[in-house]
Amino acid sequence: MRVISPAFLQRFEARHTLVAIGLTIITFTILLAIFAPVVAPHDPNNISLERKLMTSNSDYPLGTDHLGRCILSRLIYGARVSLGAAFAVMTVTLSVSALVGALSGYAGGRLDALVMRICDIFLAFPSLILALALVGVMGPGLPNVVLALALSQWAWYARMIRGMVLSLKERNYVLAAKVAGTRQSVIIIKHILPNILPQIAVLATLDVGWVILHIAGMSFLGLGIQPPTPEWGAMINDGRQFLRGYPSLMAYPGFMILSVVMSFNLLGDVLRDMVDPKKIQ
Repeated sequence: MRVISPAFLQRFEARHTLVAIGLTIITFTILLAIFAPVVAPHDPNNISLERKLMTSNSDYPLGTDHLGRCILSRLIYGARVSLGAAFAVMTVTLSVSALVGALSGYAGGRLDALVMRICDIFLAFPSLILALALVGVMGPGLPNVVLALALSQWAWYARMIRGMVLSLKERNYVLAAKVAGTRQSVIIIKHILPNILPQIAVLATLDVGWVILHIAGMSFLGLGIQPPTPEWGAMINDGRQFLRGYPSLMAYPGFMILSVVMSFNLLGDVLRDMVDPKKIQ
């Protein structure tokens, strides 16, 4: 039985306020994304040049952009696109990595050696450069961005999961299951994967912010989500030419990215402290 040390409790309490703020921001943003059609005051793609570059008012709380579109509505719908794409990337990445890493680590031998050499090839390229190259080959768009980011990241997760499986497959309860004649697939699913899920969840939480930044970066470069779909990175790119006269066009989506990414990082740091056996003692 683990005993949580007073030092750990003090560190956790010191960060409790920040974590609460982070969780509030994440929950609020997810709710905005889910109920965007109800919450958004206007159609995010409704263009009216007569209303372009309006300042904040009762009808448009954050004003309008250079095409007369409601900035607040585009931020709300942008949360749906950015968070949805980030969660899709992490789902695809973890699904592939868990399958490949668990099979490689448990089977060992030639299969393990082959899988690790393939991972080494993917890891030899910087993840962002590889993702940009894949999007350049496949073309811009949300499905291609999700696939490119998953392909650029799966090898790192597969190697991490493989290392976790190697440390678990020689445990007594796994050996007992083998002696009892339990099928290998059942051992992996029921005895190994449940024990590495907390560590995977921490890694995934920390990397959601990384994925959001990369999606926004690709959209800023014109390789990600395409207009007129509202997305935070694309909104920053749209407001770039009006930076001096109307800096709010870039400030609003930039603040959304900053707040959401920092919130996920704070949550991931606390989760890591909670599951790290070296810090809970």
